[in-house]
Amino acid sequence: MFVPIAVAVVVGVLGWAYQAIKPPPPKICGSPDGPPVTSPRVKLTDGRHLAYRETGVSKEEAKYKIIVVHGFNSSKDLSLPVSQELIEELGIYFLFFDRAGYGDSDPNPKRSVKSEAFDIQELADKLQIGSKFFVIGVSIGAYPIWGCLKYIPSRLAGASLVVPLVHYWWPCFPSQLAKEGLKTLPVRDQWVFRIAYHAPWLFYWWMTQKWFPSLSMMSGNMSIFSQPDLEMLKKLSEIPSVGQEKIRQQGDHESLHRDIMVGYSKWEFDPLEIGNPFPDNEGSVHIWQGGQDKIIPYKLNQYISEKLPWIKYHEVPEGGHFLVFDNKICEDIIRGLLLG
Repeated sequence: MFVPIAVAVVVGVLGWAYQAIKPPPPKICGSPDGPPVTSPRVKLTDGRHLAYRETGVSKEEAKYKIIVVHGFNSSKDLSLPVSQELIEELGIYFLFFDRAGYGDSDPNPKRSVKSEAFDIQELADKLQIGSKFFVIGVSIGAYPIWGCLKYIPSRLAGASLVVPLVHYWWPCFPSQLAKEGLKTLPVRDQWVFRIAYHAPWLFYWWMTQKWFPSLSMMSGNMSIFSQPDLEMLKKLSEIPSVGQEKIRQQGDHESLHRDIMVGYSKWEFDPLEIGNPFPDNEGSVHIWQGGQDKIIPYKLNQYISEKLPWIKYHEVPEGGHFLVFDNKICEDIIRGLLLG
């Protein structure tokens, strides 16, 4: 009698565990039970769609073409505070897009640092913006920029990584430096990144379970923001936001969860293995870091910049994680990227 009961218990526990760690299927835009498609999209060679938004001068008239890669829990509706005067003065065309699983773009269960780079390349080709273009990546949206520098450097006219993600398990970091950087984060966030790296198969369960606190940014923990960031959040809250309801409409797992899983996965390369994409100074690569950023430890981006002297490092002493939303800093980022 004991054996059948034990077997039943084990099977029941395994069944519960399987259901707990298995994410639900995404609600794909345009499918019968998914949200409607409300944005222009291009179809990629693998059948997926990427949604996009174009602003600035027309691509036919533009002198400079910039693809902007949004960050965590964001979308193509990211609004950069760039004046119309600067756009017209320099002749800038901006191309924003929803990364895989966000907004109106189809999920990619095989998403990786490499696939994100090739999504950018294919989007540029589908919209015929030219053989070379500039890229800007914000926060976790910087890992696709590292991918571009590694996999499609010949397509780049310049690149800017703004308050970029740092991977605490990149081999390039001295062990002590990486440990110290990780320990500056709340313990709950440290565990999120550890699980994304060491046990990605468990990540969905960790992000949805109720026993332990999960990612600060998703639970409303305001202690992760510095004073400059709190002030910027207050300012941004007074501005009508566009498209916020669409960011996670296909499900948290294929947007937010997978973003973290990819960013903190085992990469195929180390940033220090990347060669200078502009040996003849025909373009430039920049890192912009806030000295008051409590989300991205500045010492780790400093270290990368010191080891890769072809990267121009800009530290804003009083800047936080949201420094890109400061009009002056944002325009400095644009000018630095386009004019060197």
